[in-house]
Amino acid sequence: MTQSQKNMYRRLLDAKEAELAAGFRRRDEIAVEQTADAIDGMMLAQQRDFAVGQLDRLAVLHREVRDALNRLAAGTYGICLECDEEINASRLAAVPWAAYCRTCQEAIDRGEGSDLAEPQRRWRSSSVVLAA
Repeated sequence: MTQSQKNMYRRLLDAKEAELAAGFRRRDEIAVEQTADAIDGMMLAQQRDFAVGQLDRLAVLHREVRDALNRLAAGTYGICLECDEEINASRLAAVPWAAYCRTCQEAIDRGEGSDLAEPQRRWRSSSVVLAA
């Protein structure tokens, strides 16, 4: 990977990190409000649960972006964490924070792969519960 490509990915990742940081400022949606009407209370609770789920997903994505920036600094950016093969440039263009090549990511999504992907599997299974 050339230095100009690294600089381009760094700019993309920095922009995504700034976008995610702005999303964390919208936490007023998770405030607990009291209401006399039980139906209104249930609606507010459902909206709050949805907002908490969104914040959870933002936090995970933020961590993935920070990890990608750390890999860039360490010189390991663009190398799959699972198989140590180079991640395709088109995948990095679409998902600059990608930590796995397409083949390994598909295996992780199917529930296969090594223990390195365990946090990602755990987040995906918990986000399904949050969305339900």
